[in-house]
Amino acid sequence: MSTSETAAATSFAARLGLGNWRQNVIYIGFIVIFLVFALTLHDKGFLNPNNLLNIFRQTAMIAVMAIAMTYVLSAGEIDLSVGAVAGLASVTTAMAIDAGGLLFGVSAGLATGIAVGTLNGLLTTRIGIPSFLTTLAMMGIAKGVAMWISDTAAVPIISRSYSWIFGGGSIGPIPVLLIWMLVLGAIGHVVLRKTGFGRRVLATGGGETAARYSGIDTRSIKFRVLVISSMAAALAGMLYAGRLQSGRFQLGEGDELSVIAAAVLGGTSLFGGVGTVIGTIVGALMIGLINNGLILMGLEFSQQLMARGGIIILAVAMSQPRR
Repeated sequence: MSTSETAAATSFAARLGLGNWRQNVIYIGFIVIFLVFALTLHDKGFLNPNNLLNIFRQTAMIAVMAIAMTYVLSAGEIDLSVGAVAGLASVTTAMAIDAGGLLFGVSAGLATGIAVGTLNGLLTTRIGIPSFLTTLAMMGIAKGVAMWISDTAAVPIISRSYSWIFGGGSIGPIPVLLIWMLVLGAIGHVVLRKTGFGRRVLATGGGETAARYSGIDTRSIKFRVLVISSMAAALAGMLYAGRLQSGRFQLGEGDELSVIAAAVLGGTSLFGGVGTVIGTIVGALMIGLINNGLILMGLEFSQQLMARGGIIILAVAMSQPRR
């Protein structure tokens, strides 16, 4: 084949999207895993509408946090405190509802996220502590505070309005949690792809020095994405609390790993400069799909962990560009 023929074939493959199949492996993988579970677990209720809706319910909180994590990773930072912040926000929200009602509770939950995010942002951008260490320390602090103020006990929420709005309600067959996920996903996608802020986030992660010389206040960008991440974690904690009708320090425990995995599975780079909110949501749904399918297969928890880890490693490895 001549050089011109090779170039033409390459161009044709690119137009078909074949040259970029690695970028779309999360979507291919999601469909393949869904079909495998649908064929092997159809007699165990996998395709039952209630089971499929439960996957959305169980995935929504991870997706909400992962949307914000997409911004953090795209800016070249990381936030390991999201799970602990979710637990803390669930407790402060429940306690505030008991003391002052629904609006006071919602305000307290969001204020928790803003306070933690501001502290993370200041320590990272002003003092210069790497976000990995800042948020790792904040993970322990947030969990400790939640355990302290709740005395390690669940704090009940008796407000039916709160429970309906934040996780427990449905509009017809559609869970409110699914609506939260879709609305926040749409907002996150538009902001990242269509606004100046989103472009500055990607530029900051793609090359901080170059971004700074082009006039971008990279410290401000990193500060803001860390605040956004903590606010999203607080909202996820409020959704946990609404669904379970109580605030507990254990809520969100260990979620940081699933959140980061969802973002990376979806095509967001751990090294910054590349991010996709739609891919992140599909990554979160893929993790929820795997969890649900492995449970229906009757695997022990240890086997579920091994299988889940192997599938995630395979998917991430396939999505990486060749060197």
